[in-house]
Amino acid sequence: MTGHDRGAVARSIIDTNLYMVLATADEAGRPWASPVYFANSGYAEFFWVSSPDATHSRNIATRPQISIVIFDSQVPIGTGQGVYMPAVAEQVAGAELERGIKIFSQRSQAHGGVPWSLDDVQGEAGLRLYRAVAEEHSVLAKDGSPDHRVAAEITTEGRHA
Repeated sequence: MTGHDRGAVARSIIDTNLYMVLATADEAGRPWASPVYFANSGYAEFFWVSSPDATHSRNIATRPQISIVIFDSQVPIGTGQGVYMPAVAEQVAGAELERGIKIFSQRSQAHGGVPWSLDDVQGEAGLRLYRAVAEEHSVLAKDGSPDHRVAAEITTEGRHA
């Protein structure tokens, strides 16, 4: 599989799935994994809404380096593929908040969810908007080696959620 083919696989997985798994760690290094519904801008910027009191949100506040995996859990055994991304995450604030909630709301509505506004993620609201920026993408090589990941050449342009 060439880098271009791996990029196409990664883009397809991101485009067709609704949830990603965030892998975070607290200040002591204790890991935590959380599935979250996501919206993306291109293939390197991912948004989700969470409580700042959630374990993954508290972890991001103290250690913004995370990992993301997006995969389809419904495929037959032995055919699964995922996109693996080291990333840096943060709670969105300031000028980026309006842009981010618009991206999140558009994808939410496209999947039958509710519209989201700034009022839903600031002030007295119990939820906040978060963003992760992927540093790179990889997929499984599918060469018979267990857990052999290879880089996926993926552009950051593309589908706007």
